[in-house]
Amino acid sequence: MRVNEADLDWDVTDREETGFRRKRLAAAAGGDQLGCSLYELPPGKKSWPFHFHTGNEEAMYVLAGTGRLRTADGTDPLEPGDYVTFPVGEEGGHRVINDGDDTLRYLALSTMDDPDVTVYPDSGKIGIYAGSAPGSDDPRTVAGYYRRDDDVDYWLDEA
Repeated sequence: MRVNEADLDWDVTDREETGFRRKRLAAAAGGDQLGCSLYELPPGKKSWPFHFHTGNEEAMYVLAGTGRLRTADGTDPLEPGDYVTFPVGEEGGHRVINDGDDTLRYLALSTMDDPDVTVYPDSGKIGIYAGSAPGSDDPRTVAGYYRRDDDVDYWLDEA
């Protein structure tokens, strides 16, 4: 199915240093196995907190503007035409930072595998999703965010 981004409304996220606009292109076009969103990141803002997925690969393609990309290896510049992949696992950790003067506009793509666990190393949290992939609006059977160190003994609460 075809969709034009001009026909879609922006979803807005604005929370302290994190702030962006997003259009869910793949969802609007009926995508199921491949996600794609258009992002606009204003100057001075950052994307989702630094994270990696244990079950989904992601990528980005920069359309306009400049910024920096934080990865597990450090921080590198971003410019129009850059395409970057974020493999499953720690080596795929990433966060986009707009330290330029103009809006940073990019496409974010991902596989839509279910279940998935997203790891947030800076805050020590994990996100768990089952029933629909991260980025999906479909109902989930299990979802939540937890401290990574909140481990309990398997037999502790045995009935």
